[in-house]
Amino acid sequence: MLKLRPNCECCDKDLLPDAREAMICTFECTFCADCAAGVFGGTCPNCGGELVRRPIRPAALLAKYPPSTERVLREGDCLVKRDAA
Repeated sequence: MLKLRPNCECCDKDLLPDAREAMICTFECTFCADCAAGVFGGTCPNCGGELVRRPIRPAALLAKYPPSTERVLREGDCLVKRDAA
């Protein structure tokens, strides 16, 4: 089951469970669409895998299978983007 992480690992933008702009790799590294395309060119910086749109869990199942509350932040190339925001 997908964790549905709550934020972009690069810019720390909030990504709600129904966010169409949430992008993930096969290891569930999570980025917003802007960072996925603009900073990483569609490739996960952690594993080298493809970043694709994260599926949306049906609202009726969110209570039974809640999204993660753990925020993950990447260092390095993302620090510049976060500092500029």
